[in-house]
Amino acid sequence: MHPEQSAEQAEKVIRKVQAGLMPPAGRPRPDAAAMKAFATSLERSIDQAAAAHPNPGRPALHRMNRTEYSNSIRDLLSVDADVAALLPTDDMSHGFDNMADVLSISPTLMQGYIRAAGRISREAVGDPSALALTTTYSIPRVTSQTRHVDGTPFGTRGGLSVLHDFPADGDYVFKVGFYYSPTGPLFGLNQGNGQQIEIAVNGERVALLDINPNMKLANDGIKTPPIKVRAGPQRISASFPQKADGPIEDEYRMVEQSLVDVSAGTIPGMTTLPHLHQLSITGPTAAAGVSDTPSRRKIFTCRPAGEDEIPCAKKIIAALGRQAYRRPVTDNDIESLLGFYQRGRKGGDFDSGIRTAIQAMIASPEFVFRFERTPAGVAPGRNYRISDLELASRLSFFLWSSTPDEEVLAIAVQGKLRDPVIFEKQVRRMLTDARASALTANFAGQWLRLQNLKNVSPDLFEYPDFDRTLADAMRRETELLFESVVREDRNVVDLLTAHYTFVNERLAKHYGIPNIMGNRFRRVSLSDPNRFGLLGQASILTLTSTAIRTSPVQRGKYTMEVLLGTPPPPPPPNVPLLPENAESRTGHVAKPLSVRQRLEEHRKNPNCAGCHKMMDPIGFALEKFDAVGVWRTNDSGFRIDASGTMFDGAKLDGPASLRQAILGHSDLFLQTFTENLLAYGIGRVLEPSDMPAVRSVAKEAALNGNRFSALVMAVVKSAPFQMRRAEEHTPAATDDIVLNRL
Repeated sequence: MHPEQSAEQAEKVIRKVQAGLMPPAGRPRPDAAAMKAFATSLERSIDQAAAAHPNPGRPALHRMNRTEYSNSIRDLLSVDADVAALLPTDDMSHGFDNMADVLSISPTLMQGYIRAAGRISREAVGDPSALALTTTYSIPRVTSQTRHVDGTPFGTRGGLSVLHDFPADGDYVFKVGFYYSPTGPLFGLNQGNGQQIEIAVNGERVALLDINPNMKLANDGIKTPPIKVRAGPQRISASFPQKADGPIEDEYRMVEQSLVDVSAGTIPGMTTLPHLHQLSITGPTAAAGVSDTPSRRKIFTCRPAGEDEIPCAKKIIAALGRQAYRRPVTDNDIESLLGFYQRGRKGGDFDSGIRTAIQAMIASPEFVFRFERTPAGVAPGRNYRISDLELASRLSFFLWSSTPDEEVLAIAVQGKLRDPVIFEKQVRRMLTDARASALTANFAGQWLRLQNLKNVSPDLFEYPDFDRTLADAMRRETELLFESVVREDRNVVDLLTAHYTFVNERLAKHYGIPNIMGNRFRRVSLSDPNRFGLLGQASILTLTSTAIRTSPVQRGKYTMEVLLGTPPPPPPPNVPLLPENAESRTGHVAKPLSVRQRLEEHRKNPNCAGCHKMMDPIGFALEKFDAVGVWRTNDSGFRIDASGTMFDGAKLDGPASLRQAILGHSDLFLQTFTENLLAYGIGRVLEPSDMPAVRSVAKEAALNGNRFSALVMAVVKSAPFQMRRAEEHTPAATDDIVLNRL
């Protein structure tokens, strides 16, 4: 037997054997020891062949994605740019948006980077000649405004808080618009008397506007007089001073999604308060220069002395260029950027020259692309170690989704980053830096598919207490659980078993946890084993439901694919949809069936039965959580039956038993986590040839209790992370093509 000769097929067999998917249910099955020995023998053969002929792979030319671009701009210029409004959405590959194979370049995207560079450079330097423009921020209707909003002054409720970049010192007008009923009256008409809205800059009130309860939609809101605001990023909020607090006794209970029906604002016996729809900021008028801002302090490290401005311009360009290009700048780099400086200087002053140079710098391929060039003398098809500077970039984009800082860059310039002791020290320093929160937001968020929560819209009639505020809290709970594993350097299996979680008042009310007040998230202990770990969290349970009901199929598929790395086969074509219960509000009368009963009917189709036998029992075990993660006992009037048998024969009767069944394959969970972490770290889709490296990383981490830092350290020390294979054949210089096109 030579599994290494057909490694791709052998890896599939290994995975199915480890998960208990082979042999199929109902077929003779060897004991667990024999199955494990068989999988181990396959792995050993493949790993030995890989050790004799290592292949670290070769990522494609790697463009920054939007997140990396935004973070790099933040660290380079101290500007929080709204890149989502400037660049198109990045494609995803194998669950991540930092995979080099889909980060291609197009004429439209090239123009986007050029436009983004122009706008960002103006924000960074400021623009005393800026035209008066209007920026509008909106609150979606699915966001409740009955509680305090983070970033707004204490003692207020609802509204919004934004970080707005003001291009110059000057006068700005703030305009607020409200939600109205379809016939025109203000939403909250009944309680409109005495209501006000407060505009604050950095938490300090600058305007307090009275709300006329008789306003109509045609009025389109109210404006402030011109207000002087200094240039730079300022925290702007518009919120309602809270007039009363405590229990409310209404004839009808208002649901959490307070705008579920805007016509309710005129119904007697219901407490409905005005809700903000939009905040517009217009200006500057009467511009009076540009104040000192964080970005200007970062950029202007010198000021021209006398008439000769070139030395100071060169100093600024060299300092920014080193960080932007992630390497020491050459004389050619400086001369090229100095040419842009002089072009901008001709039409303005010193600041406008620097602004033009920065615009060219952050639109340059040297900034936008992560070049890794093959050293001279490396034969085609040979493996080689990437340079220290390239390794520094790989580290920073992996751990921070941003450029290297000066400390690691200086070490790389000296050629000392390859020293194992120095390398490990830098990795641990970077992992404890606040910027490592990018691992939570980007890696964990995409691995667990949390970004899809923004598109979740449960049926308003079925789940009227679900709103965008709750969805955001659900996501934050899961992020904080992952972050606790990172910061406390815990065993990553704790993601499945953690008997603690993080909640604020809104989420605590959703779960029925008492004595939690306010927006601040705090750690709480859990006593119900059904809530332990990821599978007890509302984010995962809501993601894997439909708009009107739970979906055992989606929950089973998610568990197999995301947590165990064993996705079921795709469904056959033309599979009929699961029939839904007729709803009483449609006027159609039908006998309701539980989700389980409908799925059992669906599984009678022999084309569907095979896959559903794998997925459905997992989903049934979670069926006592409804479509938004609330515990229940009945479905459509029927007592929920959570029993089933997992594909490996484990008996299931609820979330706790499912967690134990998954822990029976904890090695598979760890390997799946390692695969995702390695793929995210190197920014390319893994091939079967990478699986020996995955197993090596997992084994090394196991020696250190599967701690998160141990997994990260094993990833960054691995051959795929530190090495690269030269092209088999020398193609046209891709780097030069890109340089000529941008």
